[in-house]
Amino acid sequence: MGCAPSIHVSHSGVIYCRDSEESNSPHQTTTISQGTTTLHGLFVKTDAADSIPSVLAYQSRQPPPSAGPRRKERRESGGASARSRTPHCCSVEAETQTSSSSAKQASTAEVQVGPMRLTQYPIQVLLIFAKEDNQSNGFWWACDRAGYRCNVAWTLESALECFLDKHQEIIVIDHRNSKYFDAEDICRSIRATELSEHTVILAVVPRTSADQEETSILPLLDAGFDRQFMENSSVTACYNELVQIEHGEVRSQFKLRACNAVFTALDHCQEAVEITSEDHVIQYVNPAFERMMGYCKGELIGKELTELPKSDKNSADLLDNINTFIKKGKLYKSHREDKYTGDNSQSESGSYKCKNRRKDSVDVKSITSQSSDAPSLQTRRYSSMARIHSMTIEAPITKVINIINAAQENSPITVAEALDRVLEILRTTELYSPQLGTKDEDPHTSDLVGGLMNDGLRRLSGNEYVFSKNMNLSHTHLPVPNTINDVPPCITQLLDNEESWDFNIFELEAVTNKRPLVYLGLKVFARFGVSEFLNCSEATLRAWLQVIEANYHSSNSYHNSTHAADVLHATAFFLGKERVKGSLDHLDEVAALIAATIHDVDHPGRTNSFLCNAGSELAVLYNDTAVLESHHTALAFQLTTKDSKYNIFKNIDRNRYRTLRQAIIDMVLATEMTKHFEHVNKFVNSINKPMASEETSPHSEGSNTECTANIKNFPDNQTLIKRMMIKCADVANPCRPLELCIEWAGRISEEYFAQTDEEKRQGLPVVMPVFDRNTCSIPKSQISFIDYFITDMFDAWDAFAHLPVLMQHLANNYKHWKTLDDLKCKSLRLPSENNN
Repeated sequence: MGCAPSIHVSHSGVIYCRDSEESNSPHQTTTISQGTTTLHGLFVKTDAADSIPSVLAYQSRQPPPSAGPRRKERRESGGASARSRTPHCCSVEAETQTSSSSAKQASTAEVQVGPMRLTQYPIQVLLIFAKEDNQSNGFWWACDRAGYRCNVAWTLESALECFLDKHQEIIVIDHRNSKYFDAEDICRSIRATELSEHTVILAVVPRTSADQEETSILPLLDAGFDRQFMENSSVTACYNELVQIEHGEVRSQFKLRACNAVFTALDHCQEAVEITSEDHVIQYVNPAFERMMGYCKGELIGKELTELPKSDKNSADLLDNINTFIKKGKLYKSHREDKYTGDNSQSESGSYKCKNRRKDSVDVKSITSQSSDAPSLQTRRYSSMARIHSMTIEAPITKVINIINAAQENSPITVAEALDRVLEILRTTELYSPQLGTKDEDPHTSDLVGGLMNDGLRRLSGNEYVFSKNMNLSHTHLPVPNTINDVPPCITQLLDNEESWDFNIFELEAVTNKRPLVYLGLKVFARFGVSEFLNCSEATLRAWLQVIEANYHSSNSYHNSTHAADVLHATAFFLGKERVKGSLDHLDEVAALIAATIHDVDHPGRTNSFLCNAGSELAVLYNDTAVLESHHTALAFQLTTKDSKYNIFKNIDRNRYRTLRQAIIDMVLATEMTKHFEHVNKFVNSINKPMASEETSPHSEGSNTECTANIKNFPDNQTLIKRMMIKCADVANPCRPLELCIEWAGRISEEYFAQTDEEKRQGLPVVMPVFDRNTCSIPKSQISFIDYFITDMFDAWDAFAHLPVLMQHLANNYKHWKTLDDLKCKSLRLPSENNN
């Protein structure tokens, strides 16, 4: 019989097991520790066991005799004397010996059942025969060869007594004739004891002749037998049969006894436990689960999780349950605070009623600490914790976590586990950033996203990046601002088309000698009444536009004033859409246009990661966080307020200025890519989804006016729209007509190539290794950028602003880049297009 593990279950529901070796006759025993009470499972004490003598007279058998007289002598002295001495248990214990008198010790074996490691002791066999014959001797010596402990009983009474004392794993019963006893009655008597559940009973049946039909085994199975053995006195045949039983049924029954021990432990566990199949069909629930969920076991077993019946404990609305548990939690915290702030006379029983079983734990420090000042330290500790839990000022995320914690109390175990995962996600800092695959899967996407979304926390000492342009520019040599009459006709003609999405900004760049921002700015600002809102003259506005444009680096291939003018054009286009216009105030429109104008002023043509790795002055100034975006806004306001000649804010009151300034800063900071997914997801959840619900509601008329009016009532929603608008305007290149899209792709790639070249020269970490001018595939990089950043964002923006032209351009451009990539072409155009 194998040694049973003792399963201990603590109050917290933690289950651990150890092998029990306290009994000379090992049983499958389960111990559940609950306070001072110890319960033992799977151990059955019967009245018959009490009658077994403490010492049984067993006769040793010698190895198989070589001659008849020796066999006869053993039978006379062994069998007869044994029966006369022990009439109720005529048993003979075999000393497992070799052919000589030296003993052969049977060793124990270790069996692994899941995480449990069990010790299996040598198998015990009980032979029940009416008389000694060749068949009984065959099994006897087979046990000797296998190293089993063997006992022989000649009567029903002695067989029961031996079994209740030894609990043998294998019982062999002589079923060849009924002259001396009824084998089936003996089997039924043994099966009537609870200990026989894991015992294999073998029936020895007479051999049938060749012309005789073999009898059915069903009567034997009905009587409780597990197998039948055709009469065969060969020791080898008996040995083979016993070994097969050991490695088959006995070993399986041994593992089942361990499972029963675990189930007994689970039945006494205070933690709710539910076991289901792969198809989510409930197979087991423990009493704690029944108590917590209000179900009876019969209502649950065999049902799918989705078919859980309603009970008094789960029929109430979930929100009511949540509120109830929140109130109970606050009551519990109040009790805890009273307890640890001096009211020691208060009973603790009330507070522990609301204790969360799922989160129960023991403070090891408080148990092990024996120092004299421990009570005072613990008092202060619990007092502080109680004050924290009773704070009335809670962040929204804290309220969400508290509600989820409360919901777990009354949820099925599967839901509670899912909510645990939700809490784990909510407690992370990167709530909106999706996880990329490995770099080997898509190096272009990994490098591109890594370069744009990381601030570059690897700082190399001794390598400081210095701007190629002096930060303290003198503006005394700026040209005199142009008047409206000084605009050349060719520029005027181009600007006539500036309200179209297909407006060609590069043509304006060419005719203005790379100064398109002033001219486009004057036209756009006039259309939206910016001068009137700011109460400033057109001359001041022109001077301000010139100052801002002068601080863009024309040497940058991408981040120059042409890019600023392009973003300004896109912003103005979006502001002209009906739903956008209806959602924002005039102040929001002015803030958006100014933010678009200044959003990349004094951009060095390098990414934030580059500046942080290079240890630039700006990175140090802004603590490696949104370095460039912070610099753009700070410098723009410094330049604006430096001289009243171009201070466009000088004539508005302080409150309006502060509101306008905050809106501008917020929009420029939104262009920083590390917060990209946060802004997009907030827009989808706060704008797109509620609007879609209103439009599909049967009570809604689907009016845009009603939707935009609702948005105007919530300033936070207006902020989300402004952020999304400037973000889309900032990276709208893939949504431009194909020729403009190709030009912008070439320019941004050249700027990244230049950064990679400089990183290699200075020995800095290469932020985006794929942007090596010798190996880079521009089509592949564009595909990655569109897939990862553009598609979802513009889908969300289109759902709000309705932009079919942009989405058509995006689809065409994506198809262009895919065609090039499929052809393994790394250039911007197909070879046939280049030839043209």
